[in-house]
Amino acid sequence: MSLDDHKRDFSSNARLPGISALAVVIGMLSTLAAFVLLNLIHLFTNLFFYGSFSFVDRSPALNTLGPWVVLIPVAGGLIVGLMARYGSEKIRGHGIPEAIEAILFGKSRMSPKVAVLKPLSSGIVIGSGGPFGAEGPIIMTGGALGSLLAQCFKVTAAERKTLLVAGAAAGMTAVFGTPVAAVLLAVELLLFEWRPRSFLPVAVACAVAGFARAVFFGTAPLFPLQTAEPSAMSLVSCAVAGLLSGALASGLSTALYKVEDLFARLPLHWMWWPALGGLVVGIGGFVEPRALGVGYDVIGDLLHQHIALQFAVALLVVKAVMWVIALGSGTSGGVLAPLLMLGAGLGVVLSHLLPGGEPALWPLVCMAATLGATLGAPLTAIVFAFGLTHDANALLPLLAATLVAHGFATVVMKRSIMTEKIARRGYHIYREYGVDPLERHYVDEVMSRTVEAIDANVTVRDALATYFGTHQKRRAYPVISNERVLGVIDRAALERLRELAARNTVAAATATHATAAASGAATGTLPDPLDTRIGDLLQDAPAVALPHETCRLVATRLAVHGLERLPVVSDRKSLRLIGIVSRSDLIKPSLGHFEEEQKRERFRHIGFWSNARKRVLPTARKETHSSS
Repeated sequence: MSLDDHKRDFSSNARLPGISALAVVIGMLSTLAAFVLLNLIHLFTNLFFYGSFSFVDRSPALNTLGPWVVLIPVAGGLIVGLMARYGSEKIRGHGIPEAIEAILFGKSRMSPKVAVLKPLSSGIVIGSGGPFGAEGPIIMTGGALGSLLAQCFKVTAAERKTLLVAGAAAGMTAVFGTPVAAVLLAVELLLFEWRPRSFLPVAVACAVAGFARAVFFGTAPLFPLQTAEPSAMSLVSCAVAGLLSGALASGLSTALYKVEDLFARLPLHWMWWPALGGLVVGIGGFVEPRALGVGYDVIGDLLHQHIALQFAVALLVVKAVMWVIALGSGTSGGVLAPLLMLGAGLGVVLSHLLPGGEPALWPLVCMAATLGATLGAPLTAIVFAFGLTHDANALLPLLAATLVAHGFATVVMKRSIMTEKIARRGYHIYREYGVDPLERHYVDEVMSRTVEAIDANVTVRDALATYFGTHQKRRAYPVISNERVLGVIDRAALERLRELAARNTVAAATATHATAAASGAATGTLPDPLDTRIGDLLQDAPAVALPHETCRLVATRLAVHGLERLPVVSDRKSLRLIGIVSRSDLIKPSLGHFEEEQKRERFRHIGFWSNARKRVLPTARKETHSSS
């Protein structure tokens, strides 16, 4: 075995097959949950708007209730407000922020109440005309199912997070038939890491959900579309569409939380807020019936240019007002479907203005760009749009416009619509992540190979005098016996023995004097702690580091044991000492990372040598930029 055989592209994990097997089960459960949720929406739509117990998919826009339609969303909001107050407050909101909060701050533990009440409450809200999609609720429900299954097994919090996200992504796959986009959503928004240990189980769950979805919903794309290949002129149009989509995303996010603040100022308990939001939904539904409900049919008509411009503008204004106020009221619903509709509406408007592509292209492009900018997940939005339509010709315009929109929103907005809600609860989420320098480097790269150790037979008295005297070089030293590490001893531990020896001396003198005064008998003396062998002080298994372990793992071990140094041993069986690693050694990778990120260099001259060697001659001037 060579010296570098332990260094891998990815960390190995023997538990990965077992977690992936659980992900298979979660993928099937989440698909079933999606089927139940969509049928609940159909059931409540028929109950509220048509007075019939039926699971037939019918649009609330076809109702004949007249002005009485205003009361239907109010009733739905009132029911959900009661469910949230007396059932679980976790059902409020659009689902994804709640899943993120459970992942980052709740050790990925979710309750059975959420798994039951979230789809039920969402079915009631959307079925009573709420302008939401089913994706947020199913993400929350699938995540709850994954968390509950994980809680039945002995797993770590990190593994429980993986299974929670697997359920959430599988639920999204089942609703939209976009498994690859669901995996990307997990990576960009939920996992907060890029590791095979989490990515693979999530992908397995999405694949299972994708195949299982065919049983319930078929295999056709939700919004089939085919546009022509874009021309070079489309690039400018994509930039314009991306900027306007980013502005729309920023405006919607700002408006949503302004409305939420207004509701918070009301002298009413939050239980009543969804009913007030429902009143606005009802009025909007009376003015523009097609703004009620999920609106997948409306999205399809917008993508295929089946709605005239003036009617599209009116519909989308009403939909935006209804969605912002209803979601700001704290009711239960999703954000993806409304964002798709609003983005597609912007595209319908721009299709009459932008050159370089056929009109049907721009609703699709703006739909993805608005979604990506709002969620802060551009790759998800691009692949999601492709998965919904299977339009391969649109991939390049989707890429250009969505990244422009994401860049605009990143500059303008401090947080996305997903993380703003969590920030308002006192938690900050930093969504940028990269490879930790401590993960990239191993102990054998930073450890000190020249080690001064204390023999186990040395007494405490001699150790204090020799190693911890006035010329002390180290804070702690490894203790060895026949080259085998017994542990690490530091000055503080030996000083406690010195104090104990002093107290014993005083106690022995006092006892001797008292006994001699009483009987004249002689007494024995207590053993001197300073004469104790160092090796006898170390009875527990030593905390050690191995040369092939990452610096991150060793840093964690130092923190757990409250140590500053760890002996490095060749293997755990022999415990043969080969080096020492300290906290100061673990700083070295971070210094290299600092130079990569902050040190600015300029190269003015490139010389070519006659022997075909090429050397880069840097300037003498280097600038170091330190961010505060």
